[in-house]
Amino acid sequence: MKLINKNLMTATDIIGFTGVFLLLLAFFLNLISFLPIKNFWYLVLNLIGSGLACLASVFLHYLPFIILEGIWVLVSLVALVRLPRSIT
Repeated sequence: MKLINKNLMTATDIIGFTGVFLLLLAFFLNLISFLPIKNFWYLVLNLIGSGLACLASVFLHYLPFIILEGIWVLVSLVALVRLPRSIT
């Protein structure tokens, strides 16, 4: 059995942690009513966060989370595209 150095994070770890952080940040900001669900930045945080988490899952070959995060990316992208544009 190979020993793991607990002091080092792999690139996959960093990508995954960053994605999860962005998802949780969007969730938290929504909970405190700072970013509503139909806000551009809320959707961008979800899109980038789920994309990074999906990429990390691909690197780990973990199909359940590839499916989960891949669908999350698609839903976020559709919501972003359908977001009403304000006229300035």
